[in-house]
Amino acid sequence: MHPLRVTQSSLLLDFLLKNLKDWKPTKVKQTLKHGSVRVNGRTVTSHREALKPGDKIEILSVQTAAAEKLKARLDFTLVYEDEDVIVIDKPAGLLTMGTDKEKEETAYFKLTEYLRVKSGKERARIFIVHRLDRDTSGLVIFAKNAEAKYSLQENWDRAVKKYYAVTERVPAKKRGKIESFLVENEFRQVYSVQKRSFDAKHAVTHYSLLKENGRYALLDIALETGRKNQIRVHLSDIGCPVAGDAKYGAVTDPLQRLALHAYFLSVPHPSTGEIKTFRSEAPYNFRRLTD
Repeated sequence: MHPLRVTQSSLLLDFLLKNLKDWKPTKVKQTLKHGSVRVNGRTVTSHREALKPGDKIEILSVQTAAAEKLKARLDFTLVYEDEDVIVIDKPAGLLTMGTDKEKEETAYFKLTEYLRVKSGKERARIFIVHRLDRDTSGLVIFAKNAEAKYSLQENWDRAVKKYYAVTERVPAKKRGKIESFLVENEFRQVYSVQKRSFDAKHAVTHYSLLKENGRYALLDIALETGRKNQIRVHLSDIGCPVAGDAKYGAVTDPLQRLALHAYFLSVPHPSTGEIKTFRSEAPYNFRRLTD
């Protein structure tokens, strides 16, 4: 339904009854009660809401209203959504996708539920394009159909990914390039080697120092390659492990989480080819820790 415009002051219920002439009063009241009415973009359930000239009234379908309620309950922010992709700002502590031990407390599961409610299709699904570690926060893009997934992954070398990292100790140089080959052992520990081998993957990380206080440093990280645990390994290699990353040498955990945040993501849109750019603010405590 197209938005309705208020031309004279009235109460919301009176306005709806006057403008929705084909609706019975009980249907109008139920629509209000179920949160399907928006006034200037704000969900309103009270029939005594005062309206003024120029207000915009929107009537959502029951399906759309249910999806909006579910969206409001998500424990992460939907940064962007269209017919092909969804971009979220994932909090630290939330898995990108399920594991053998955890299926439901994941961004993948929650987005799938949201999409099914929104589309009204029980078999609707989300497609994984890439992932962040559980304790890394920041931007993650998901596809809403198989074609979008394949397009994003085929063009992933054109994606630009940047991170904020708080490290223990301060790098010797304010700017640097870290390059090595990464190998994963049987215990899923990734480490650097300097010579190419069959199972070694080339990795390049660029960093620049934003601020430091002698004990901790806030770095801007740009990835030339995107290998598993690349940032964590490379920063450990230069003697500056990510704060909270005991796996790769950190001895402090000041934020009770891995101090790594994916703040910038730029990708070619899977349908149009247009470069879409997304940003996320650095967590406040990242900057506070390096004051």
